[in-house]
Order: sequence, then C-alpha cells, then structure tokens
Amino acid sequence: MSISEKKSSPKSETLFAKAKTIIPGGVNSPVRAFGSVGTDPRFIARGSGSRIWDEDGQDYLDYVCSWGALILGHAHPAVVEAVQKAAALGLTFGAATAREVELAELICKAIPSLRKLRLVSSGTEATMTAIRLARAFTKRSKILKFEGCYHGHADPFLVKAGSGLLTFGNPSSAGVPASVTADTIVASYNDASSVEEAFQKFGPELACVIVEPVAANMGVVTPNPGFLELLRKRCSENKALLIFDEVITGFRFHFGGYQSLCGIVPDLTTLGKIIGGGLPIGAVGGRSDIMEQLAPLGPVYQAGTLSGNPVATAAGLATLNVLQSENPYPKIERLTMTLVKGIKKIADDAGKKISINQAGSMCSLFFNPGPVDSFERVMTSDREPFKKLFNQLLDRGIYLPPSPFEAWFVSAAHTDRDLSFTLEEIENVFRGITAG
Repeated sequence: MSISEKKSSPKSETLFAKAKTIIPGGVNSPVRAFGSVGTDPRFIARGSGSRIWDEDGQDYLDYVCSWGALILGHAHPAVVEAVQKAAALGLTFGAATAREVELAELICKAIPSLRKLRLVSSGTEATMTAIRLARAFTKRSKILKFEGCYHGHADPFLVKAGSGLLTFGNPSSAGVPASVTADTIVASYNDASSVEEAFQKFGPELACVIVEPVAANMGVVTPNPGFLELLRKRCSENKALLIFDEVITGFRFHFGGYQSLCGIVPDLTTLGKIIGGGLPIGAVGGRSDIMEQLAPLGPVYQAGTLSGNPVATAAGLATLNVLQSENPYPKIERLTMTLVKGIKKIADDAGKKISINQAGSMCSLFFNPGPVDSFERVMTSDREPFKKLFNQLLDRGIYLPPSPFEAWFVSAAHTDRDLSFTLEEIENVFRGITAG
C-alpha cells in the first residue's frame, strides 16, 4: 500500500454522521472523536487477542486496549467464560455478593497498603471518593494535584488536567464553579521546587496530595528519582494524606500496584481499568482508620447501585487470577522494550528528533528531542508529525491512541510477530514524517 492510499470505512462514516445528530460530538468520551488527529473515528465491532475489527470488517493491531484495561487482550477465554456464567445468574442485584468480597480480598493481598477497600463503578468515582475521605479525615479542604495528571472528570480535578482536556487545549471545564476549584492547588509533576512551594504556602491547609505515580495521561512520564519520596515525606510532615491514583498503573507492571515497585506507601489508593477486566469498575482503598470514615461506619457518604456489580467482579477476578497464575509481565515488558528500541532505531536512522518514554508495558512517542519529563516539556512536542503517523498507520492496520498525549499499551495477547509488523509499518511511513 502506498503512503497516500487511504482505507475507506463507509459504515464508520455513516455511523459517525448519525451519531453526531443524537450524541454530543458523536461520541460518549471526547478523545474518541479523533479530533486531534484530524480524521473520523472507526466504529469497532469486535476484538480478539491483540486485534480489533471495525464495522467494515477491517482489522487493526490494537495499542489502545481499552485505554489499558485489557492487559490480557480482547475476549480472553477465561474472562469471557466468567462473564457468561455470571450474567446467566443475574446482571445486577444492588445487594451484597460473595464475589465482591473475593475480589476485594485478592486486591488487598496484592497491594499491602490496602487494609480495606470499597468497590465503585469507575475511576472517577474512586478518585472523587478518595479526596472526600481525605478532607473528612484531616478536616481540611485544600488538595494538591499535578499539571498534566488526570484523575477523572469530577469538578475538583478539572484544573489544568490532562487526557482529553489536554488534547483539546482546555485548562479547565465550563460548568465548574470557581468556588469548587478554589481549593485545588496545582503543582508541576517532577518539579520538586513547585512541591516545596505548595507545602510552604498551604501545608497546614492541605488535606491530600493526589498523583499518578507514573503519569499516563499526558503521555507516559515517569517520576524522577526522589520525586515520589518527597511527596511522601512532605505529606507525613504536614499530616496530609498521600493518594496514589493507580487507575492505570494498578496491576499494569506486576501483580500489584506501582507502589509495590517503588517502595512508597500511600495512605489511599484508587484503582480501575484492569481490576474490571474490561467492564466498568473502580476501587478506593487504604488505611483502615481512613476507610472506616465511609458510611455506614463513618460520616463520609458514598453509595452506588451498581458498585461491586456481579458481572464486573467476575471479569475482574478472572483477569487477576490469570495474571497471578501465568505472570505475563516479563513477556509484555520485553515486547514493549522491543517496540521502543525499534522505533528509536528507525528514528535515528532517519535523522528524526523524537523521545520515547517507557514504563513497563506502557510507552509514548513524542516528536521532541527530549527529555520529556514534565507537562511543560510534553507541550513542546510537535503534534503534526504524530497526526501524520497516526493516520498512515491506521490505514495500514495499526490502531494507536488518537492523541499525542496518551499512553500506548501492549497486552499479553501481543506477539513478536505483531511487533515486527508494527515496526515494519512504522519504518515504511517514517520517512515522510517531519519531526521538526
């Protein structure tokens, strides 16, 4: 296929046109609109292993993997079987079930800082609950977050957030009262001086610091040495809580959270993505004395009809059991390293200026000489070459995140052959990409 050749997707085009008449923007989550890559979205009909198929029957090698949730790949047999069995017994009860206890127990054993855990229905619910708990426990109102880190779309977080907001260049959202975000302090990720300044100014007023231990919503940005340790130290000194948002990183690098690798113990942790095996779920957990502030034990109200949904917990248990028994982590990380090293070589041979950040089975390509270790550096990246790369690879059957500011995910279903195909196609199109 020539670089200029473009695949036609008439069913996707028809569906998108129809969707825009009844769904705002034609999508139910902004980044799905493909606006930052200058094309229309593909409507996906099915997935299996490392591949997805659109409504026109065209297949793609998938590096989105439902934004990291599908660490085992699409339609893993054990997960599908567990979901089918659970669904046959009832889709939801709005009542306690044995499986939610089993899932909570498994997660808490895997992540030692979680003494107690509550299941919710999304990562946004989890982070929203975490800061409510922190404010109640400390009897303080201010929270500290980091520019470029994304913690869901709850009002207090929509201040210089990442992910879809970063893609569209919006520092905040309309409809969020200034009074709600007045207590949200924003520091710079990986910038120790901005952390020190925030604590000097607001330390006694801070209820918590919330951070992605590995930032994954402005592209992958890993923590500099000492950065997370500084957060732990300053939180302890100021009696503020440290919250790790591990919605993406939880169970992504090994069987447990990133905290188990870095040795930092947060007070609260939020989870999602992988613990639902592809179905909607989230969790917040941590120290017993903090978690016991939740109703019905304590004064912090949180509720959800679908929390601990029996089908979602079945999918999550099946996923975690496979991860624990098969330990695919070394293989997935090796594949990701192969991808990263291959792209670097292609870029070097072509004389292109790029940076690739990697953390385990996540990576991001920036058209930027680097290093890319902060939101500010991310924003100096050239977006146009990524747009060209995305569209040309999409036409060649490779599905990347439709934004230069998102992580690429490799799953246990990806193979060496998949990686070889990917690198071959990247090399085929890279010569036409201008890195600036």
